[in-house]
Amino acid sequence: MRSPTKRRRHLLAGLVAAALALTSCAIGGGSGGEEAGGPGAPATLRIGYQLIPNGDLIVKDQGWLEQALPDTKIIWSRFDSGGDVNTAMLSGAIDIGLAGSSPVARGLSAPLNIPYRVPWIFDVIGDNEALVVRKGITSIKELAGKRVAAPYSSTTHYSLLAALRDAGLSESQVDIVDMEPPDIQAAWQRGDIDGAYVWTPVLAELQKTGTTLITSRELAERGTLTADLAVVRNEFAERYPDVVRVWLQQQDRAVRLARSDPQAAAAAIARQLGITPEEAARQLGQLILLDGEQQRSADYLGTPEAPGRLAETLRRTALFLHEQKKVDAVPGLDVFRNGLGTRELADAFAQ
Repeated sequence: MRSPTKRRRHLLAGLVAAALALTSCAIGGGSGGEEAGGPGAPATLRIGYQLIPNGDLIVKDQGWLEQALPDTKIIWSRFDSGGDVNTAMLSGAIDIGLAGSSPVARGLSAPLNIPYRVPWIFDVIGDNEALVVRKGITSIKELAGKRVAAPYSSTTHYSLLAALRDAGLSESQVDIVDMEPPDIQAAWQRGDIDGAYVWTPVLAELQKTGTTLITSRELAERGTLTADLAVVRNEFAERYPDVVRVWLQQQDRAVRLARSDPQAAAAAIARQLGITPEEAARQLGQLILLDGEQQRSADYLGTPEAPGRLAETLRRTALFLHEQKKVDAVPGLDVFRNGLGTRELADAFAQ
């Protein structure tokens, strides 16, 4: 199943139509409208989010962007995977989005070469992404000949391939099928798949009746690091730096709320996911959240003068995807360093 699911096709068709409609209303185009939101502010800010229990859902739930940018209309569009976010970025349907490190590495490589940059790390992925299988399967090697699902080009797809490699299995030895998380849950309930590498909240549903073989936290300890990243279109970042600065500050505010008042943070996430605050707190605890100061360290985004090691992580990911024939070519390290929004991050937290 290398073709997109029906859900993905319908979503992308709608996004492209929305992008064309917004562009037709704009005199200058490219960012959803002219600066009708005031000096240096667009009429609309189009955000692509996912149902991942991190600070982005807190910002959405609390309406902080709407409060901080009162003259700009904030449009939140839900996506099921980073691959879909990449497609929306290419079509110009969104300005800022959430995508995992694997689809971002793919986006910065050929043939996509998406003109976007990473100004924020939503989370370092831990136990919230995992490989779950049917009871009775006790090792990754036993997946030979089995049917395992993952959203193609996502962090879980990348992690699944890495887990198979570490277990001595090739991709061809496993029947890997392309499914979005909601479709994975339905297929699991029907008994159509033997396992899946997926993220919360669908992961939590599979774990109720399945066995967890490995998590992304364990893979990270072996050197396969994954993360959920923010991407912003280069054109938008350069045209509206003040808006990006405000957006970054609200994301930092969400991380600090998660640390200072975890109950309030969990309640906000619970409302967005439609789960209990207790379950939201559990899922939030599976992620590693970084504040603005931590993100400027050498281990992550770094500074304009010294881009961080995230660039190296993205290039290693791209090299792995190239080995798996998921990207045509991998650019040099400078492309990935230039793909870090270190200037935006530095400006947002300048003393």
